Amino acid sequence: MKRLLRLASPAALALLFPALAQAHPGHDGHDLTWDFSGGFAHPVGGLDHILAMVAVGLWAAQLGGRARWLVPAAFVGVMALAAAFGQRAGAIPGTEQGIAASVLVLGLLIAATVRLPVAAGMALAGLFAAFHGVAHGAEMPATAGGLAYGAGFMVATASLHTAGAGLGLLAGKFSARVPRLAGWGIAAAGVVMMAR
Repeated sequence: MKRLLRLASPAALALLFPALAQAHPGHDGHDLTWDFSGGFAHPVGGLDHILAMVAVGLWAAQLGGRARWLVPAAFVGVMALAAAFGQRAGAIPGTEQGIAASVLVLGLLIAATVRLPVAAGMALAGLFAAFHGVAHGAEMPATAGGLAYGAGFMVATASLHTAGAGLGLLAGKFSARVPRLAGWGIAAAGVVMMAR
């Protein structure tokens, strides 16, 4: 339990940061704190991003071992590269459908307790991260500094992964059914998103 609290504390502080940073926005439209805050707000401002990123952490916790950190790390790394592409190329067709599919598939993986090899889990997480990253990059305000904005959404994503992994580990101690039920709920949300 102490280890879980140590992991959750930085995530909780990171979640509070945008509110503090927005209290002092830059006057010239290009302030590093404001850019970081804007980047951080993007993933936590949409249910599709929140569910997918928490699901990555939850699924990584189910996989166990090195996958607990390699699967989320693959997601964050590919997402950053895809965001750079999205910033230059703009939105590409199918991005929103890919994000909705990530919610659906990750929910199903959790619900069915699918255990893939670590490399396959990383590849799948990276595939979904590409859609999320393109969306982050394409929706970045023109006045935002790319590095600070990117750091913001990477920290937010890692925090959501950590929250999902923490929930998965904690819930798994009580019953293996709890994460599976969460997976079914995430998958159901993905179905709704796909239908829109």
